[in-house]
Amino acid sequence: METLKKGDKKLLNAWAFYDWANSVYSLVIASAIFPIFYELIFKNRGNNVVYIFGNEIKDTAMITFVTALAFLIVAFISPFLSGIADYIGNKKAFMRFFCYLGGLSCISLYWFNLENLFLSYTAYLLGLIGFWASLVFYNSYLPDIAYPEQQDRVSARGFSMGYIGSTILLIINLAMVMSATNDVERLECMKYSFLMVGFWWIGFSHVTYYYLPKGASTGHKVTKAVLFDGFKELKIVWSQLKQNIPLKRYLHSYFVFIMAVQTVMLVATYFGATEINWTTPSQKTTGLIISILVIQLVAVLGAFLTSRASGKFGNINTLIFLNAFWAILCVFAYFVIEPNEFYIVAGFVGLVMGGIQSLARSTYSKLLPETDDTASYFSFYDVTEKIGIVIGMSIYGIIDQVTGSMRNSIVFLAIFFVIGVILLLRIPKNNLLRNNQ
Repeated sequence: METLKKGDKKLLNAWAFYDWANSVYSLVIASAIFPIFYELIFKNRGNNVVYIFGNEIKDTAMITFVTALAFLIVAFISPFLSGIADYIGNKKAFMRFFCYLGGLSCISLYWFNLENLFLSYTAYLLGLIGFWASLVFYNSYLPDIAYPEQQDRVSARGFSMGYIGSTILLIINLAMVMSATNDVERLECMKYSFLMVGFWWIGFSHVTYYYLPKGASTGHKVTKAVLFDGFKELKIVWSQLKQNIPLKRYLHSYFVFIMAVQTVMLVATYFGATEINWTTPSQKTTGLIISILVIQLVAVLGAFLTSRASGKFGNINTLIFLNAFWAILCVFAYFVIEPNEFYIVAGFVGLVMGGIQSLARSTYSKLLPETDDTASYFSFYDVTEKIGIVIGMSIYGIIDQVTGSMRNSIVFLAIFFVIGVILLLRIPKNNLLRNNQ
């Protein structure tokens, strides 16, 4: 097919469509169905303890540590991957590989059980790695396919399409789970949801692969030296950041606030399952899924409003407001006990969740210097994010394990948002970016 030019509407829509394909993982697996499934299988066993190397670890703390390990692995392998992708000029092949790894791992979650916890946690781990590693290459395409004035809108469009697509599948999954009459049937319906996620993700991703440019092939083969080119590129990017004060200070703030944002998103359903006073198990399952649906639907509006706000008030000012709002939400969540209160918090989380993610991505893209080496810069961006998540999830899990309550962990995250506000205020005023730049 004819190669589409940068800025072409069909190319932009194809890029954004990958959010439609892969967001079912972040919603159904990471946020909605799997956390409920995970809590239910431990509840049915009669205790919430995992035994690892002779140590007793709380089930929610264990899944938090597994998640942190996945992000640590992604942070470590991303430089290798970006170095190889730059050398052979085919980012799309790497993006496709990790998409397949993630999708097949979701399918294998159908066999997740407490009798084979090592294999079960491994499937969950590989699903996380596949999802986040594919995003390393997906995000790096943004400045390649869109001009600066298009990037806020295209980034927001991607998140919006992801919310809509994943919500459609979640509604189908919700209908399946609600049709079950007992825990055995309910668990089986949840397992079918994992299968559907894998097939949805792999299947719809081919729309993106069809239109997305392959990259400029160099014809080179991968050698041992090439494996470390990614780390060399990160060192180059780091040295260049010393001359780019706005971008350097933005990355400092991003490291802190994205640590808290992603941690909240990854543990929200586990929090709701264990800390809220649900009347019956059925109410818990339905209530948690409904709260996730509320978040998804409101997030579409949030991404749109944030894009508009950035055009009027500037990217940095809008991010400052979003961080302050997140800090307030974390403090309020500490006192949430009843389901209705949880629904209210979920609605506000949705309002700022999509906005802060899409705006953070496009702000970074707009702050980049003129360069053709976008993969290295976005590899640095992704490594920053992953290391932040590792720290955030580890702190969350440790506090949960030591104190026995996720409430203490969630309120602690408010500190990171406050620090994020302070660091954003340090960015030079002439870099309060707007859409019309």
